[in-house]
Amino acid sequence: MDDIRADKLQSPFLREIVERGLVHQCTDVAALDELLSDGPAAAYIGFDCTAPSLHAGSLVPITLLRVLQKHGHKPIVVLGGGTTKIGDPSDKDEQRPLLSDEVIAANKAGIKSVLEKYLTFGDGPSDAVAVDNAEWLEPLRYLDFLRDVGSHFTINRMLSFESVKRRLDREQPMTLLEFNYMVLQAYDFVQLGDRFGCRLQMGGSDQWGNIVNGVELARRIDGQTYFGLTGPLLTTASGDKMGKTAAGAVWLDAERFSPFDFWQYWRNVDDADVGRLLRAFTDLPAERIAELEALEGQELNEAKKVLASELTAMCHGPAAAAAAAETARQTFEEGQLDSGLPTVELPRGELADGIRAYELLRLAGLCTTGGEARRLVSQGGGRVNDEVIADPLQPITNADLTDEGVIKVSAGKKRHVLIKPV
Repeated sequence: MDDIRADKLQSPFLREIVERGLVHQCTDVAALDELLSDGPAAAYIGFDCTAPSLHAGSLVPITLLRVLQKHGHKPIVVLGGGTTKIGDPSDKDEQRPLLSDEVIAANKAGIKSVLEKYLTFGDGPSDAVAVDNAEWLEPLRYLDFLRDVGSHFTINRMLSFESVKRRLDREQPMTLLEFNYMVLQAYDFVQLGDRFGCRLQMGGSDQWGNIVNGVELARRIDGQTYFGLTGPLLTTASGDKMGKTAAGAVWLDAERFSPFDFWQYWRNVDDADVGRLLRAFTDLPAERIAELEALEGQELNEAKKVLASELTAMCHGPAAAAAAAETARQTFEEGQLDSGLPTVELPRGELADGIRAYELLRLAGLCTTGGEARRLVSQGGGRVNDEVIADPLQPITNADLTDEGVIKVSAGKKRHVLIKPV
């Protein structure tokens, strides 16, 4: 929000997230500033369990919680075991696939393990707590719920939210199940107000409609003032969504996206995004960030390396960040083949028979489809052992193994994977 000035705020938490560029909308900044200045407060963000990990797009809400805790407030993480069974229609053209209880439980555990890298969980006043909204949603008696909670919602108001209007404008169906999602998320806020005295809900900008519903419902039920705050979507300076690669999402789980690939992703961001990302996601002093974003030309690459190392250390630990940086240095600056590169194992028999080059690019995770791999080769971006692939049908065999017993497969000059026969 351009009209919020950090120097006019009393709350250190609000000041910092405004300075970081992490505030998009807020229901009542002045009153929230007063609440957060009076002493420790609780705030929550919900994460539905639709995947076994969070990805880079979740760094905005994660950082909001992390900075909240840093300033002595209490973060509440709602792991939506209940709402995941419905599926949030926000920013979706069609209904999400319905997941089994077993998959939801596994996803919940994976998301919690990611959040434990960024937040301190425990029993202390500012320690984070994780709760599952299935605890209060599953026992609901439907008719009682419709009478006591549903009476506070109007169809007119619900149809006015962008997440609903977009679906209807595109003539995509929205089920009654999905339409209930915003009611249930709003009810989460009521429960958290009762259980933890929580008065602030935060989230991504795509959650604004759901958050406003919760603010209004909680106020109507208990008469207190509640607040909503959203952060911006993670985008590039050109407006494109960040957090995606040719191989898929930039996951915050090392098993789904290696620390080296994570480091490389941030090392390769656009020049125009470096300062903003340093400010938003690292804990570097403002003076140091100003120095780094003032660099130009080739020197700006040093700022990108700092960004990559800071974010990788936060997500995967300092040792993983240092190893990724060293692997990148050896691979790109010295031209060495480093064992720290991501490795994909393939049965030795497959290489004995020969694998077409475009298919090997796909198996390495450098391309998501065979068609994408063929296009990469046709554009001169596919390489095997640093040699440009001339023909996508070229067979790659055990004869292509290096002295180290691997095959280096590359997409462009910066993305590499080692193929190891087993």
